[in-house]
Amino acid sequence: METTLNILNNAPIGTINPRLYGHFAEHLGRCCYDGLWVKDQQGKSSFRSDVLTALKALPVPMLRWPGGCYADHYHWRDGIGPQDKRTRRLGMSCGLIVEDDNSLGTHEFISLCRQIGAEPYLAGNVGSGTPQELCDWLEYCNAAINTSLVQERRANGSDKPFGVKLWGVGNENWGCGGNYDSVTYAKEYRRYATMLRHVDPSVELVLGGAGGAVGTPDWLERWNTELIQTLNRNLDLVDHISIHVYWIHGGAESAFTAEEYYGLLGEAHHTEEAIKNTAQMLHEEAGNRKIGIALDEWGVWHPEARPWGPGQVERRDPITYEQANTLRDALAAGIALEGIHRQCNVLSLANLAQIVNVLQSVVNTDSQRMWLTPTYHALHLHTAHIGAQALPVEVAQGDSLPDGTSAVTATASTSPRGMAVTFINRHYTDQATVRFKAAGKAASGKLLSADKANMGNTADAPNAVHLVDLAVNRDGVDGWCVELPPHSMATVVIA
Repeated sequence: METTLNILNNAPIGTINPRLYGHFAEHLGRCCYDGLWVKDQQGKSSFRSDVLTALKALPVPMLRWPGGCYADHYHWRDGIGPQDKRTRRLGMSCGLIVEDDNSLGTHEFISLCRQIGAEPYLAGNVGSGTPQELCDWLEYCNAAINTSLVQERRANGSDKPFGVKLWGVGNENWGCGGNYDSVTYAKEYRRYATMLRHVDPSVELVLGGAGGAVGTPDWLERWNTELIQTLNRNLDLVDHISIHVYWIHGGAESAFTAEEYYGLLGEAHHTEEAIKNTAQMLHEEAGNRKIGIALDEWGVWHPEARPWGPGQVERRDPITYEQANTLRDALAAGIALEGIHRQCNVLSLANLAQIVNVLQSVVNTDSQRMWLTPTYHALHLHTAHIGAQALPVEVAQGDSLPDGTSAVTATASTSPRGMAVTFINRHYTDQATVRFKAAGKAASGKLLSADKANMGNTADAPNAVHLVDLAVNRDGVDGWCVELPPHSMATVVIA
């Protein structure tokens, strides 16, 4: 295949906010406990140093916690004070009962964020909590005046406020967060948000919206519109509205067909449509009020890792929410990031689900062993785009996939460091020669590929799918050329 791309260097879309490369850690399965947070032989808990080193290198600009569905069972007071005196509580997320000793609480999470360089994003409890409980958590985290809660935080080891800016007011309150109807939740949100702003007027509040994934039922499609209409007089209380998009129609996690391979990539491609539809709704219903779109859960959710939904495969029993992570999944993440870059002016934050072991994780662990997934490498390929100016990319010439979309796609950005271009050869079997123009004296490239699209990394083979150097050849004046294997992704930086 021969593909020619035009990068429109004079028409920047906007800034790729570091928040668009956020992650998500939920008290679900082995994500927080036995993933991030482990006990040694003496029973002392701490963060895994190898996992933290990997996450810091990724990087992780922002991290959402403690849920997810778990957030609406979480009572923050259970997770402060001496660890041996903390409440052991039953929680629930995604239908899985969670036994939580609360050894990983607010102080520990803030410490994690500081160690890996992530902005903290806290999801508050609406389903089983109260406005006062959430206001107390905010005061405990952010207040500097000498209240009893501030004194308690200081006694627990944190003299200075945590300064948490991002607060979610519930999670999926149309479902696991309380099965609210839209009008009732909107009124609850208004009450919570009003009180939270009294405590700290500077915080950014996230309204719990609905997704826009393929197959979303009609009543849920109307949820966001009805929220904004109900809150019409009080839209100043809304800084962001969340949407969740999971890809669930791609067949088996690794034993997939060529048709299912393309199906998953196509579903990832349509993530942008959910963002655009939400932006159009906000334009129509919110007028001049600027409300960001928070894609604070996104990624692939394979049928082996869930008891519901499509996929004619044998479901794991019990469900652990752990799944294979293959090169196909990494390509799907890259395709979603193309749309995220194109929508960076309306999308205010995004969180891949989830960070360790669960769903589309970037790091996996097994006892003392730790390895990076292909999705980790895909995100690492995008490091040069973070904080840069997104640029439009047009396909001037190239072959098409069975659904009519381009076989080769790309996203580009520019910064004082130079221009970065990330390419994806979506074709299942054919390699591609890609030509493009960009002014610069030198170019370097990295490639993510494997012999088969269903290859992944394991504890026994941690480097089966990894980054390698990519040759970037001159092609005339300001022209460059790269060769991409089938089902591959690459980033070229030109300076």
